[in-house]
Amino acid sequence: MLLLAVVLQLTQVGAYLWADSALNRQVDLGSLGNRPPLGRGANYLIVGSDSREGLSEADRKELRTGSFQGARTDSMILLHTGAHSSTMVSLPRDSWVTVPEFFRPETGKTTPSSDDKLNAAYALGGPELLVRTVELNTGLRVDHYAEIDLGGFVDVVDAVDGVEMCVDRDIEDPSSGLDVRQGCQVLDGRTALSFVRQRKQEARGDLGRTANQRRFLAALAQRATRSDVVLDPSRLLSATEAVLDTLVVDKDMSLPELLTLLRAARDASADSGRQIDVPVSDVRFRTSKGIAVRWNDARARQLFLALRNDLPVGSGVPD
Repeated sequence: MLLLAVVLQLTQVGAYLWADSALNRQVDLGSLGNRPPLGRGANYLIVGSDSREGLSEADRKELRTGSFQGARTDSMILLHTGAHSSTMVSLPRDSWVTVPEFFRPETGKTTPSSDDKLNAAYALGGPELLVRTVELNTGLRVDHYAEIDLGGFVDVVDAVDGVEMCVDRDIEDPSSGLDVRQGCQVLDGRTALSFVRQRKQEARGDLGRTANQRRFLAALAQRATRSDVVLDPSRLLSATEAVLDTLVVDKDMSLPELLTLLRAARDASADSGRQIDVPVSDVRFRTSKGIAVRWNDARARQLFLALRNDLPVGSGVPD
């Protein structure tokens, strides 16, 4: 989802201005109230939406997306970058969290704060309520927001001619349509989407899926910065257009910030970076909204405090 940032490596001023003007800045983080204080370093919330908008019935059938109307968050990753390289933290979509009160324009009423699954925040109040929910439950200020939907994800991967991933076993999942063999292979857009969405074949369920999402995001960032993409004008243009067609960001996002995001995602897979799940205590936590994921409050606080102060994430925080 981060390929737009490579346009900064072009020398043509016109290409930069075109991409900057076409960037879809919809999310107003400046309008949010009761936010955590600014921390050290920078925090990006990267969201994969399961919106089917723009997909034909044939597309939905081929991609095994179903026909759900509206949008929910299929993946949420907090990416922190600062003095100690980058840390990528997956927030399971079924995390049991506190959703702050919010105003519903369609009813003219304020909905009080309540406990719910994390992906409900987006469904109820869009990106702004999701950001407020993440900030309330982590204590971290979200500096920037980036979101892509299902169709856009496929287009971006195909625009760079696929992304190489290595898997440790054969995986066949009828629900998502994934069918890959053990070993390293280049995933096209459709296969990549199945790879990051499937969870039924993962021993750790949704936590296994979030690990795959982190690995793929880092691999996509690495692919986006390879010379055969950056130095090929036609491929660079194709990748940039694919992102511009689907990427939604916050109003203060700039192209240099997108480049920082891209580099941070790439660096999270390096030796000095970290890719982790938020610490959890119960992946089968029973709630009034069904089975949810309960965070380990003490260890999660330790993790988020380290990120807020831009300290190295210690070995006491589990992978």
